[in-house]
Amino acid sequence: MLEIELKVRVASLDPVRRKLLQLNAESCGRVHERDIYYNAPHRDFSKTDEALRVRFTDGKTVVTYKGAKMKNLNLKAREELNTVIESGETFSDILARLGFARSAEVNKWRENYRFSNASIALDEVEHLGTFVEIEVLADSDASGAASTIDRIAQELGVVGKPILASYLELLLSTR
Repeated sequence: MLEIELKVRVASLDPVRRKLLQLNAESCGRVHERDIYYNAPHRDFSKTDEALRVRFTDGKTVVTYKGAKMKNLNLKAREELNTVIESGETFSDILARLGFARSAEVNKWRENYRFSNASIALDEVEHLGTFVEIEVLADSDASGAASTIDRIAQELGVVGKPILASYLELLLSTR
C-alpha cells in the first residue's frame, strides 16, 4: 500500500478545522501519539530513507515500516506497512536486544478527520509547530491520489509549500 500525503505548516489549525466542519467532514477524534523511531544495526535508515516506528496511542501500539520516499511526485509518497502489537514495551525490548538503536521520539496531538476518501490530520507537534496532513492510500495509482489531494487542499484552503520531510526528519534537523 502506498501512502500519498501533502504536509503543510500552518500558522493556525482553526481555519482548516472550521472548513472541515462546514463541509461536514467526519470527525474521528483527537489523540496523543508518541512515536519512537529506531535505526537498524545492519543499515542506516537515514541513508536508505526508511523508517521503523513504534507508535503508542490510546492504549494501542502499532509498528510501522516506511519504505524510501518516491521522488517523482511533488508530494510525499512511500510504501507503508502497519501491524498492531500487544505490547510496545516488549517489542522495544526485542528491538534493543537485536541491536536496533532508538533514534528519536516524536510527540504530537492529532485531530483526525475523514473527507472525500482522504484522511486529514490537524497536528500539533512538540518542538515543531502546527501542520495539516492530507493523506490518501493507493495501491499503485499515485497520480490519481495526488489529484484528489490537490482538490481537497484547495477546498480546505490549505496552501503553502509541501513539506516532504517526515516529522522525524524535521525534528532531527533542529538538533
